[in-house]
Amino acid sequence: MTGTLCRFAAACGLLVAALFTEPAFAQKQGGILKVYHWDNPPSMSIHEEATISTVVPMMGVFNNLVMYQQDDPQNSLQSIAPDLATGWSWDEDRTALTFQLREDVKWHDGRPFTARDVQCTWDMLLGNSSVSMRTNPRKSWYQNLERVIADSDSTVTFHLRRPQPAFIALLASGFSPVYPCHVSPADMRRHPIGTGPFKFVEYKPNESIKVARNPDYWKEGRPYLDGIEYAIVANRSTAMLAFIAGKLDLTWPFYLTVPLLRDVQSQAPQAICELTTTNSRGTLLLNRNAAPFDNPDIRRATTLALDRKSYIDFVSEGQAKIGGVMMPPPEGIWGIPAELLRTLPGYDPDVQKNRAEARKIMQQLGYGPDKRINVKFSTRNVGSYRNAAVILSDQLREIYIDSEVDEVETGNWFPKLARKDYQVGFEFMGGAVDDPDAILYQNYGCRGELNYTGYCDREVEKMFDQQSMELNQEKRKNLVWEIEKKLATDGARPIIHHARTATCWQPKLKGLTIMVNSQYNGWRMEDVWLDN
Repeated sequence: MTGTLCRFAAACGLLVAALFTEPAFAQKQGGILKVYHWDNPPSMSIHEEATISTVVPMMGVFNNLVMYQQDDPQNSLQSIAPDLATGWSWDEDRTALTFQLREDVKWHDGRPFTARDVQCTWDMLLGNSSVSMRTNPRKSWYQNLERVIADSDSTVTFHLRRPQPAFIALLASGFSPVYPCHVSPADMRRHPIGTGPFKFVEYKPNESIKVARNPDYWKEGRPYLDGIEYAIVANRSTAMLAFIAGKLDLTWPFYLTVPLLRDVQSQAPQAICELTTTNSRGTLLLNRNAAPFDNPDIRRATTLALDRKSYIDFVSEGQAKIGGVMMPPPEGIWGIPAELLRTLPGYDPDVQKNRAEARKIMQQLGYGPDKRINVKFSTRNVGSYRNAAVILSDQLREIYIDSEVDEVETGNWFPKLARKDYQVGFEFMGGAVDDPDAILYQNYGCRGELNYTGYCDREVEKMFDQQSMELNQEKRKNLVWEIEKKLATDGARPIIHHARTATCWQPKLKGLTIMVNSQYNGWRMEDVWLDN
């Protein structure tokens, strides 16, 4: 009798689950997803680029060892899932991280994937390979990585110089795919070979990027789409009209300002839109190696001249956020609390008081209404960058600094910054991973590849290491906040705002999750489908 009741209850449970759960077979196979792409990527090689322009269309071509779960909007250590790895474990000293790998995976050209490919990828990133990349924008991520050893065809171990509990967070980023040993970096820039759900088809500058379904993908039944076409449209208004007309299924991620979002919603009320944070900070670049910003007093005056609130009111109708280096809560995990932020130089909401102090500094240096500084304000030739440059140039006039906006095409923009071939500029400091190890070393470390301002303080770098080794998250947060104070006091790279922008898609696009603390990690697209 008891057994019969149990079986009856189980059957009822299954019936209820069937009634109230969307069936697993609801996803439909087929169709070409059409996405707006905002500009021409420098290349197709994720490891050699620092831009979302490459990682969005190419993330689906590759796999990582691990990745952030694509249906979880907030990246964290808890949301990391296996990908090419089936599992991982640390040694007792937490300096050796071993991955067990899948044995049924092939590259798009039919060659088998092995642990040797993992070793080759990170040997190349560490500069330990016979082949070299043109650029290595995340080399600082791996400065604590001593070597990677393929222990067998199906196991690989990352050996660290010191404990780094969050190291695996870097490997989960969309910027951390595994590359094949047998394909050269030059070929990866032009025609990348991966193990992912989509195969690269072609890239035609000023036209499109196309990827097609990988019929031999190791995840059975994935992807659902037959392919994705990224239409490169330089004019944002033209692209939005195409989306409103239904010719595009998805806008460029995180690209719609609040006014543009309102336009889309009024003209295409059926569209599904999300206004989200992006872990991308607008930053003021002051070249510490060239006049006039080699003078620390002028840098301090410039920091005090900023009016973050009016800037945010203009570019996002008050929707963007004021914060320090790390992304503000609740979307961000590590951001400094608002009450501490207000005590940092330049963050006092009394802008007029700040500017009065800034003008006093400039006058002591001999500048004033009749003796002004003239500079070029460099910016990427993209709408959001140009708008920022115009607004910030206007704010600098308040302290006797006049500037001419210098627009630079994407292909030349990052090399220009790397050469420090500018005086003052604006750049979005993206956070591929919402973790201090990903942000601090890369952008503020003395050897950081994205440290475009030339800031270098060895004592601050020791603080970076201290927080990186800390196992207790609350203690680590407090260490990070002390670093925030130091960077703001030094005017290392003033943070203007944390962007909050929108992404829209047509109702027929299903299975897409917009992440709230990284714009770089959610584009595998293997679970996305079209309900045509």
